[in-house]
Formats: sequence, C-alpha cells, structure tokens
Amino acid sequence: MSCLVEVEHLHYAYPQGPAALRNVSFHVRHGERIGLIGPNGAGKTTLLLILAGLIEAADGAVVVAGCDLMTPAGRRSVHRKLGVVFQNTDDQIINATVQDDVAFGPLNLGLALEVVEARVQNALRQVGLGESYRQRMPFHLSAGEKRRVAIAGALALEPQILLLDEPTSDLDPRGRRELQHILTGLSITRVVSSHNLEFVLETCDRVLLLDEGRLCADGPVRAVLADAALMLRHGLEVPGSLAANTGRPVGTWEYPAARHAPPHHH
Repeated sequence: MSCLVEVEHLHYAYPQGPAALRNVSFHVRHGERIGLIGPNGAGKTTLLLILAGLIEAADGAVVVAGCDLMTPAGRRSVHRKLGVVFQNTDDQIINATVQDDVAFGPLNLGLALEVVEARVQNALRQVGLGESYRQRMPFHLSAGEKRRVAIAGALALEPQILLLDEPTSDLDPRGRRELQHILTGLSITRVVSSHNLEFVLETCDRVLLLDEGRLCADGPVRAVLADAALMLRHGLEVPGSLAANTGRPVGTWEYPAARHAPPHHH
C-alpha cells in the first residue's frame, strides 16, 4: 500500500456548531513527516481525532492503515495500528510507574509478557529514558519527561503511524530541543499538529495548512513556511530562522491588519 492515510472530501461539524472541516483531501505516504499548522480553531485537533478513529466524519472518505474510518469496525481496528499522543499528557498517563504506563498498550493487545518487556525496553530507549526511569512515578517527572513517557507508550504499540497534538505546548526550550531530537531520530510516519512553527520546520518535511476548516496549503515545509504572503493571510508568521534568511523582516504588527484589510484596487 503506497498511501498510509487517504482523506477525500472530508467534512465534519460539531453538533449545533459551524463546520469544523470542509472538503479536506490529502494523502500521506509511508515515512512522511507531516506538520499540521493553522490558527486557533482551524480544525487541526478535529482532524487528528478523526484520523485516530475517535470521532466519526460526517461525510467523505477516510482510510488509515487500511482501515475504513467511516465504519465502526474500521474505527475500532485502527486503534491497533496507530499511536496517539494528546496535548495534555496527564490525561494519558494513568499508571503508577513509567514501566507500567509504557507496558499498558502492549498488554491490552494481549501480547506475551516477554514481548511486552522487549517493547517497553525499545520504546524507552527510543525516547532517551534509561533504566533508572522504569520505577519512577510519572507525576514526579518534568513536563518534557512526561511527554517522552507518553510517546514511549505510543511507540510500544509498534504503530504504523504516530499522531501528536501540540507536543511542545507545555515544554520549556530544553524540553522542546530534546523532543525535537527524539522525533528527528524516529523513522515512523507521523502527523504533528503544532503552533510552534520552528519545531515544525525542524521535525517535518511536509506541511498542511488549515484555516476555518479548509486545507489552504499543502507542500514542502520550507516552501510553505517561507511564503510570507500565505502565512500573513492565515494569521501566521514566517519562522524567525526562515525570515532571517529571506532578508525581509517579518513584523508581528503586520498581520492582524492585513488579514482583515479589504482587497486593494489599482
């Protein structure tokens, strides 16, 4: 199968609310590292929840890892094929020790204990947490360490695809750098929703830009993020590292006015 994710004409609206996603179509190939960007309320988290099989799309077609997510059976079976890391790790980490938390998913798959142990060891190694962390209580860890435990728990499922929602949201600069290093070292296909565009630039090779539920751009990460006019239109800023390279200053004062200004007539 060449495409791991196939989304066609996806539509979703919350009850008594406006459409959260409108006619969204894209494919994700094996090994791609996708950044999902856009202003608040753009539909990023809704899209991740649909890809995770946690909510049902209203219309369109969604296939993830061969599972048809427009069917209840497909939404159930996809949970065995993907790993999800939510924005709030405290909602996700539920066991008394790091080891038990990382083992939770594989044990629920009914795997033999020695297989679970091997997966826990491998997952902790992938996120840079040594043996000394196994018996530690997750709630005594830093935000960055908790994020790594949550990612290890997802990796222990040996998923085909990893979905991450705002993984840098509560991290300090050091925690962000460590997470960046971990993700860069993973070959797994992933979709990462983030407001931190420098982080997206460093960890993704392709970007989907959502605004008001519509897919407004889909292309190579540097090309999309360096497009000052495009970013301005959607209330975003060119990352500082790219802005410095273009030689053109990117002012935060520009875009609120530009975003709502009437079109110019010459």
